[in-house]
Amino acid sequence: MEHFQEVEETVDVAVPVRTAYNQWTQFESFPHFMSGVESVIQLTDRTNHWVTKVGGVQREFDTEIVDQEPDDRIAWRSTDGRSHAGIVRFTPLDAGHTKVKVHLEWAPETVTEKAGAALKIDEMQVKADMRKFKDFIESRGSETGGWRGDVKDSGPGGQL
Repeated sequence: MEHFQEVEETVDVAVPVRTAYNQWTQFESFPHFMSGVESVIQLTDRTNHWVTKVGGVQREFDTEIVDQEPDDRIAWRSTDGRSHAGIVRFTPLDAGHTKVKVHLEWAPETVTEKAGAALKIDEMQVKADMRKFKDFIESRGSETGGWRGDVKDSGPGGQL
């Protein structure tokens, strides 16, 4: 049986919910604030190709957006159905502040990945990356772009 690693992290950002949400839809900007992400190529409105390198282990995989509602949430999962899934939620705190909460699940595959999970290295990286997202969006003051489409999951498995 496969063991899934789960991490949840929340950060408050000093930008309106629309700005935080719009920036998160710009997947190709993720390497600017996610240390393990080498590149993300947006293939379609709903699909992305990822290249990650964590602890010296490079992985490539595709994800699909399975649920998306502007200014509220974006949920995704890997198209192989097992290796990666996540959801990010956006909650307005007031006109200029937003709570961003991310929940990630993945299946460590290699000995190095399993050791990293056991030592909570992955959890520390997600916390650091969320702080980097905060710094990135607050220093800019505006998003680099945005996609405001709705996506409803019609496939098996439903939401996370």
